[in-house]
Amino acid sequence: MASSVHHLLFIINLLIIPTTLLSQSIIQMPPRRHRITDDNLYCDSWRFSVETNDAGTWTSIPSRCVAFVQDYMTGDRYLSDSAAVANYSLSFARGFRSEEMVRTLGSSTSMRLCSPICPTIRRMDSGLNSYGHRSVTFDEASFDEWVDLAEAPALPASLKLYKELKHLGFKIFLLTGRSEHQRNATAKNLLYAGYNNWERLLLRGPSDQGTTATVYKSEKRSDLINEGYRIHGSSGDQWSDLLGFAVAQRSFKLPNPMYYIA
Repeated sequence: MASSVHHLLFIINLLIIPTTLLSQSIIQMPPRRHRITDDNLYCDSWRFSVETNDAGTWTSIPSRCVAFVQDYMTGDRYLSDSAAVANYSLSFARGFRSEEMVRTLGSSTSMRLCSPICPTIRRMDSGLNSYGHRSVTFDEASFDEWVDLAEAPALPASLKLYKELKHLGFKIFLLTGRSEHQRNATAKNLLYAGYNNWERLLLRGPSDQGTTATVYKSEKRSDLINEGYRIHGSSGDQWSDLLGFAVAQRSFKLPNPMYYIA
């Protein structure tokens, strides 16, 4: 009779240093531990942790990191990081030239800083704290108003990737957490930003309301698989875009230290 006892495992990957190197000084460690007081260093480590999903669910940018995140998002580093992810994605896609590929792109992926990064950045300086900045909580009414403007620019790296995938002959599905009533505004914005000829734009219908992003997007991917598609690649700026079930062969996480969607 099989045992009903379940074992909890925590796997730690160890770095083994060859004994021949033990006598050599590979990295000089400081003799004493020092408290990290530099905001940029602390915030860069915080950003790394949220991007790798080590931090798990988080609700707001630390006060001391608001200015850091704003500089990151509006400067060259965000564009460079996004381009690096897009290049890896394209390199993978080129291995399937003779096959059909389903590409699921979240709306925040396909429309630069948005959903709802753009309106949040514009409002980050509207109040002050001891660091001179404050983070802003998500406001659905303001976000809906911004969606209706349909003016979000494309993230250059994502638009380039989109066009390259189209050139290679892949079918592209755009999967977003926006609701069905925002279809016209979303499609208008995509066209305005330079996207066209996508295979299908998938939004939340009435039966999808109330489900988490991870479940909702997994279900939509599952529907595509049931239609006979093979999902070779998927990209998004949220882990909920990529995890769950019916996942792609390869997933590509775009940077987003602005907010977390479960």
